[in-house]
Amino acid sequence: MADLINRLLASDEPSIRWKVRVKVLGEDPESPSILKLQEEIRISPRVKTLLSERTAEGTIPFMPYRKWYGAHWLLATLAENGYPARDESLSPLADQVLDLWLSPSHYKSTPTIKGLTRRHASQESNALYALLTLGLGDERVEQLAENLLKWQWPDGGWNCDQNPNASYSSFHETIIGVRALALYGQLRNLESSLQAARQAAEIFLKRKLFRRRRDGKVIKKSFIQLHYPCYWHYDVLFGLKAMAEAGVISDPRCEEALDLLESKRLPEGGFPAEAKHYHLDDRRTMKGRRQSGKSLVNWGGTSKQRMNEWVTCDALYVLAAAGRL
Repeated sequence: MADLINRLLASDEPSIRWKVRVKVLGEDPESPSILKLQEEIRISPRVKTLLSERTAEGTIPFMPYRKWYGAHWLLATLAENGYPARDESLSPLADQVLDLWLSPSHYKSTPTIKGLTRRHASQESNALYALLTLGLGDERVEQLAENLLKWQWPDGGWNCDQNPNASYSSFHETIIGVRALALYGQLRNLESSLQAARQAAEIFLKRKLFRRRRDGKVIKKSFIQLHYPCYWHYDVLFGLKAMAEAGVISDPRCEEALDLLESKRLPEGGFPAEAKHYHLDDRRTMKGRRQSGKSLVNWGGTSKQRMNEWVTCDALYVLAAAGRL
């Protein structure tokens, strides 16, 4: 394990080194050396490429939710990868995101059917988590959290399914809500938010993070594959990461998912990306408005035999939080 840690600490990617030092080894995120490392992240080639399409006003000239290069996804990506907090140059992106998710037209498109609000709560959740992590936003951030709490279903999560018979929360729509409300509760010292996060975590814990309750079968093949980034998609590693952030990773119902994760460890000690949710943007072949699902940067691709540094860092964080490292 020491060899693997040293290999990651020697990565060309400053975000990888930040993840290892802060998330795995537990270094103080406010220490001078970590703050210096975050400045290296801010000016890194990866971040420069991600933000390369900003206009003179600091905005991204696409609909903010445009996958995966709109302002919503850029902020979520920066928050996930150690970008320094309170960078006012990102405020125009924050305004784009908040204006979108708090607009009157957005509320009008959120129906309530049989007493349940049918909402893509992963959207508000991702925005809340990113803005809190990056130290951006104003009182409008509080409204994102209030909306999530108001829209929470009785079983603990959220769902966008407008079928009147849909009465159970969605893994995809709920998992980011767990981490967003947990972070909001921690930063604001709000027990109500922490309790809401724990209630949402029960959606996953009751199903051991990847099994159906009625017959114990795997819910979906993609749930037991490893990806990076997950964006709004669920997988077992993303689930375990949220459980760790919500403080419930020691729950016995996480054990089988942790065993599954450990079974995917490569001989060298790292973990692979088994599938991905993005395609690289080749600007030479793109015409007009860029297609959805394109990434400006490569996150290591997929391979069953080759370590993916991004997946490996998340896996090591989870295993360390569970006392398995």
